[in-house]
Amino acid sequence: MDEKHKILVGERMGKVKQFLVGVKNEMQKVRWPNKKELFTYSGATIVFITFFGLFFAATDFVLAFVKSLGA
Repeated sequence: MDEKHKILVGERMGKVKQFLVGVKNEMQKVRWPNKKELFTYSGATIVFITFFGLFFAATDFVLAFVKSLGA
């Protein structure tokens, strides 16, 4: 390796290290949910996904039925 390449690799590794230090610092600031909150949020997510899934399935069924009447 020539000297210029070593400098470029060193700079790149320095940026990677700086990025990882920043990630570590940000992860320490995160407030993680406790067990109760986790189950509450997961339950709400499942309810909303189920509701909207059924809503869009019903809408698709109705629109397909209306389209078949016109054909």
